[in-house]
Amino acid sequence: MTADRVFRCADGTVVVADNRWDLVADDPTPVRSISVVIPYYEQPAQLHRVLTALDAQTIGTDRVEVIVADDGSTHPPDVRGHTVDVTVVRQADNGFRAAAARNLGARASSGEVLCFLDADTVPEPDYLEYAVRLPSVMPDALVVGRRRHADFTTDPPTELTEPQWLIDAYGWTENLLRPGWTGYRYVISAVMTCSRVLFDEVGGFDESFTRYGGEDWELANRMTMAGAVLAHEPRAVAWHDGPDWAERDTARRTDAKNGEALSLMPVITEPAARTAGLHHEVPDVAARVSTEGHSPASLYRTIASIVRAGDVAVWLVGEDGESMHDVLALQDSRIRRGVPGRHVLDRCRFVADVTGRVVFGDTTLDAVTSPLGPGGAGVVDVAFGDAPAAVRVSTTRALRRAQRHLARLEMTQDEATAALFGRLTVAAHDVDVAVVPEEPWLSW
Repeated sequence: MTADRVFRCADGTVVVADNRWDLVADDPTPVRSISVVIPYYEQPAQLHRVLTALDAQTIGTDRVEVIVADDGSTHPPDVRGHTVDVTVVRQADNGFRAAAARNLGARASSGEVLCFLDADTVPEPDYLEYAVRLPSVMPDALVVGRRRHADFTTDPPTELTEPQWLIDAYGWTENLLRPGWTGYRYVISAVMTCSRVLFDEVGGFDESFTRYGGEDWELANRMTMAGAVLAHEPRAVAWHDGPDWAERDTARRTDAKNGEALSLMPVITEPAARTAGLHHEVPDVAARVSTEGHSPASLYRTIASIVRAGDVAVWLVGEDGESMHDVLALQDSRIRRGVPGRHVLDRCRFVADVTGRVVFGDTTLDAVTSPLGPGGAGVVDVAFGDAPAAVRVSTTRALRRAQRHLARLEMTQDEATAALFGRLTVAAHDVDVAVVPEEPWLSW
């Protein structure tokens, strides 16, 4: 299998199999330029504390720049008097736009590693040293530091309760070494670090998030689908000024969390995010079904068997895909023309490619997707013997990471996907899928 494979590249970086950041944990950290991006809104005293802490970083300030992205404050922040290089960029006050501010700061920066800190989150002196270590050697890494809490209105500051939900999550995931599909929930943008390469590839934060919360989960999930390696670095400690959101006295907490959930459900497809059984533009499984060799009746039977299995959408591909869609005259948003677009392929967990007159059983999709994902394989092929059919289901994260490194690994897409994530073959009868070559009888 591929679990312990590490590929060392000529530029001094590495590519690891699956989520195995532990395989390079002891590698020396290459010298990289670092950009610290800080979204800001009317927080002069808090920002001063953060900048003072960045002045004192053990990593030194010669390769560190700080970009303060002002989200429309009445007056620009005063950043004079600091040894670290600080630049202020501003956007208009059009409401809460932390996601857009972070993107603005990233665009104005030049570092190879992007370190996101909030203006009320004070890093300890060795924060940057630990936060940038993995992204410097492994550009696929998405690192979240340890956010602790303190009341800075007292002198000295009073330590507050550390969120138990995060302590528990980093415990059972072994600091996100084994993140499962839900690891994105434990990535917090206030203490988040990644390579510029990864950030630029996914397109940064989703600027449609214009209320508090959710934009970090969305980005972390999208980075996961792009093949990011998730890691928690507990030695990268920063202190948030005030309690965790869950402990604040917020009478409208339910409304706030419901608003966040409604923003996230259309773009996060893992089952915990979608418990109501409703369908969205982005499905969990994007199935590309070839129309070659199909009659309208056989295609009807094939696609009906696929979409009834769960959170799936089907794209009819092939020369007659458009005409077949017209002949079927379906008013079903799950059956679509053309090919899946980037909005879908950036966010769905699985891509299925289906050829031939196959019929899925009620358990087929669960059977072929259950071995896939973090800690599992990247691709499952269904074996039909000599029958004219093919089914392959891949994780988006495997396809995207393999594609990103093809040239560096000197492999084909199939070779890289198998080398980094592994490939399984299962017999058709074991996953309840059959080839039915005869023409179906649809009449009643």
